[in-house]
Amino acid sequence: MSAHYIRDKRSPKPSSKTISKVMSANKAKNTKPELLLRKALWHEGIKGYRLNWKKVPGRPDIAFPGRKVAIFVNGCYWHRCPKCNLSLPKTNTEFWKDKFDKNVKRDRKKSDELLSLDWVVLVFWECEIKSNISNSIQKVKNGYVRPVAWRGSEMMAISAQKTKIHVAIATWEWGSYFDPKLKIEGIKLNISNWRRPAPNTIPWDTKASGLYMICTLSKHEAEKDGYTDSLMLDFEGNVAEATGANIFFKDKNGEFHTPIPDSFLDGITRRTIIDIAKSKNIKIHERKITPDELSNFEGCFLTGTAAEVTPVSQIKDLKFKVCNTILDLSESYQSLVRKKVAA
Repeated sequence: MSAHYIRDKRSPKPSSKTISKVMSANKAKNTKPELLLRKALWHEGIKGYRLNWKKVPGRPDIAFPGRKVAIFVNGCYWHRCPKCNLSLPKTNTEFWKDKFDKNVKRDRKKSDELLSLDWVVLVFWECEIKSNISNSIQKVKNGYVRPVAWRGSEMMAISAQKTKIHVAIATWEWGSYFDPKLKIEGIKLNISNWRRPAPNTIPWDTKASGLYMICTLSKHEAEKDGYTDSLMLDFEGNVAEATGANIFFKDKNGEFHTPIPDSFLDGITRRTIIDIAKSKNIKIHERKITPDELSNFEGCFLTGTAAEVTPVSQIKDLKFKVCNTILDLSESYQSLVRKKVAA
């Protein structure tokens, strides 16, 4: 390549004054997209971040040390935005291709190092921020947060040690998992033909996509027969949970009974409800529950991040009361998770 080099003898001499002016205007920090994003974060009341924080790899443009969240604001041209698909310069093409490739590799290395330290890495592209900043900062007030982690396609076999781990976090507005009217009347469950797998057959205590297959089949089965959801038994035939929520029962003495989570996920909402119930001096029994015992209970309800606290009025032919104790528990939960944040 017969280009003339300037400054440190690494960068080709610009082919015109206009290009020279444009190149000189590029900033390493406090770029327009960064300022727009920071302004939007401030407007939404999101504070407590550090700029170009040196204490972690890659010096993130914006870092939340307490939450271990790193944000990089990437210029589309220099970091090769996959959405823009920008062409290479017509002059000194080989040089710029090599430079851009190094930028992309450096970006990947920074992300990998942060991920290895259990940080969440978020990348905002210049085009996304400029086109619609409100989409970059989602204004989800009452919604669902779904983190997803998956392995890449570097190895096309059963082994996956050398595949890259990807992480994405989705958020969206979420009204109610079940019909709001059923939150008062109670939902109806059938009993699924599918069972929760034995603990030694699958990582049952994780929120893994493979575990959703039997839940989906059970849910479809229930809806086909006119039920709202399905009660699933465990591998031993004991009561386990619904397709996407834990289950509780209320006996004649006002005490709660819930299955031991030894083959299904111990939900965050489940644990929260147990704490709320104890604060109200309601006795909780975590134990094995057989289907034959269901007729001994007066009340029943489900708990989950999406289901929250949902009363159950019927399981197959058995009827349950939507009692005040369950409704009061639901109100207490609502008050806890929807606390008003002071301005």
